[in-house]
Amino acid sequence: MELIDPKTHHQLLIDDGALETQDGVYRVLEKPKKCGPMIRGGVQSRTSPLWNPEKNLWEWWYMGSHTLYATSSEGENWDVPSLGLYEWEGSRDNNIACDPAKPRMYHIHRDEAEEDASRRYKALFGHNGRQLGVSPDGFDWTLLEVTIPSQDESQFTYDPQTQQYLAFVKLGTEWGRSVWLSKSEDFRTFTEPQLIFHADEVDWENCRDRVREFVDSPAYLSPPLVDEMDYKAEIYNMAVLPYAGLYVGFPTVFNPIGAIPPPATNYTRINQIEMSVSRDLYQWERVANREVFIGVEPWQGDNYGTSQLLPAGAPVVRDDGEIWCYYNALRLPGSREQYREFNRNKELFRLGVQDEAFDDSGALSLAKLPPDRFAALAADEAGQILTKPFELKGEDVYINADATWGKIYVEIVDAQTRRPHEGFWVPGELPEPFVGDRVRAKVQWKPKHDLVFEQPVRLRFYLHQARLYSFWTE
Repeated sequence: MELIDPKTHHQLLIDDGALETQDGVYRVLEKPKKCGPMIRGGVQSRTSPLWNPEKNLWEWWYMGSHTLYATSSEGENWDVPSLGLYEWEGSRDNNIACDPAKPRMYHIHRDEAEEDASRRYKALFGHNGRQLGVSPDGFDWTLLEVTIPSQDESQFTYDPQTQQYLAFVKLGTEWGRSVWLSKSEDFRTFTEPQLIFHADEVDWENCRDRVREFVDSPAYLSPPLVDEMDYKAEIYNMAVLPYAGLYVGFPTVFNPIGAIPPPATNYTRINQIEMSVSRDLYQWERVANREVFIGVEPWQGDNYGTSQLLPAGAPVVRDDGEIWCYYNALRLPGSREQYREFNRNKELFRLGVQDEAFDDSGALSLAKLPPDRFAALAADEAGQILTKPFELKGEDVYINADATWGKIYVEIVDAQTRRPHEGFWVPGELPEPFVGDRVRAKVQWKPKHDLVFEQPVRLRFYLHQARLYSFWTE
């Protein structure tokens, strides 16, 4: 009998890994609350902010004209310090963090467990290929003679679950841009990249629909090049968050719109962030029928994220459990020159785009999720969920759920017979349901029990106009 372990990890309902059966329920994606741009000026990042306990600050290395640096006391409002490290345009009064003459930094990690202080920070550098580098402070770098194969995009994270460094690099396949995984236990050698994630026919069909909706709607800023070719979606990159024994992925889906002629040899496009999940890093499941997690916005003149969205590294899980998703929000799906040459500036005139927008083409932005709330199983009038078996030796049962307009009943059943344990259903009296919206709610039963069972048990959830995100014991 396969047992799950809700005492060690919250059992997320982002996939069916913790479930035996389900009836009358469907999976819904939780959309994060966008909190607006934080650092403007056409900048980007492929690294989320890092907490520095020595400085008692959040640090953020990001990409502008060079590798730049910012700090924050809480991770949302950012200061740009004058570092005085490198001269640029005749002055050292800038926040340039790395030597402009050396390869550009793409990813950085602060390793609190590293015994060698000279290797406290670990980073990947370079445009094509990712070269390893180590530093005591994030500013003075030693580049190592190790390079991970990659094209121009990648993501990087440390996995505390397996104590490995994970590089998710972009390499081509028959499906176009795809995600490959290279791993390391010591940040000295990495494995050969292995293909783990690529687009397919469903992405291609979604691409047709999304591009058509984007181009046909007058609310969006269309790119300067739109043609009628049937282009195929590709996977631009994928940030991955190790979370509760799972891996939650955030693939950027590249949706081409028009072919840019040489020498650019690229496409106008929209990029949007979806969600995926894996239990082993190699087999991935798309979440909630590939619904968009963070999508492009209509043009409003002063907003961002109107053409491309890309994760700035794996989300940050805060001390209170809230999930902060840092991302790149790009505004313009083409350059001044492209709009002039291919569109005669008609689209810019139609929406009143100001010339200054091309000098502020993107911003580092933030969106937030409550703890565990990536996706939920929901029911309308009635639905049932039966979990896989687990040990219950006196712990309490908790749920993360939204039953604002409904209710949830929770039943403990025998793992083998799947029948309710005696005492939980009192003749002539319904048990007390859960109502409300809480990320942490202790399940109560009448009459009260010590919840000590010699044999494994299961939980059966009855959902009535409610959403269930996770359950656990403690």
